[in-house]
Amino acid sequence: MLVDKPAGMSSHDVVQVVRRKFSIRAVGHTGTLDPFATGLLVVLLGRATRLARYLEAQPKRYVATARLGAQTTTDDLTGDVIKASPTIGAVPDFRITEELSSFQGAQLQVPPQYSAKQVGGQRSYRKARRGEVVDLTPVPVTIHSMELLQYSPPDLTFRTVVSAGTYVRAMARDLGERLGVGAHLIALRREAIGSLLVEEAVTPEQLGPSAVLPAHTVLRHLPQVDLDEAASIAVSHGRAVADGREAGKRGSSQAVALLEGGELIAIARAEDGWLRPTVVLETR
Repeated sequence: MLVDKPAGMSSHDVVQVVRRKFSIRAVGHTGTLDPFATGLLVVLLGRATRLARYLEAQPKRYVATARLGAQTTTDDLTGDVIKASPTIGAVPDFRITEELSSFQGAQLQVPPQYSAKQVGGQRSYRKARRGEVVDLTPVPVTIHSMELLQYSPPDLTFRTVVSAGTYVRAMARDLGERLGVGAHLIALRREAIGSLLVEEAVTPEQLGPSAVLPAHTVLRHLPQVDLDEAASIAVSHGRAVADGREAGKRGSSQAVALLEGGELIAIARAEDGWLRPTVVLETR
């Protein structure tokens, strides 16, 4: 299901609401949103929780607002100010546009100190809460697009499409450093994960049976193959089936959604003209 998470709730809070409303323990989500952030959260139920890895790699689109003039411990509005600048009024519009444009492309990003990155067997945020300065290794990310929507000093709002694993609050931090005035994130809304849009989502109050979507609808970015009964039975037992119509055309290890009668029954890996099941949802 697609949920429009409100501010003030953690992603785990949403999972707990779903568990209570549907009386089901096996509930997960992809792409954690901080409590102050809003927008699209994909919630998976039952066996569909095993599909998370096929969604997590999708690009994500956000609208974010950064406040210039202050850097915080968390790179967002929940942290303490550690550096402030009295010169934010000197930042002209063209400098904002130039620096935002410079973010586009593949690059290395240092995660926030308060992040879930593992450092020495512990989450970075646990160390940061104890006052430790964590030496975090930069990770490769890609900023696919960056667009300035509004600039009303000291705040600026931008829309961005980023690769999985990108921290938008780290982008706000880095923007402040490039401008020489410091900055932190004060608002964030996720508009899309791949082709899934927040306009398709429901609020936690609207959750009900009608909000539960067929599993294949959240994997529409994957190629889909409809199987006949014999092939479906083979797949349900974990056996590979011939990729007859696309033999030799798919890239090695490409993920493919396997359907029977319009229902997702498995995810397979394309390999040398075969579809080898990696996740089987329906067994016989």
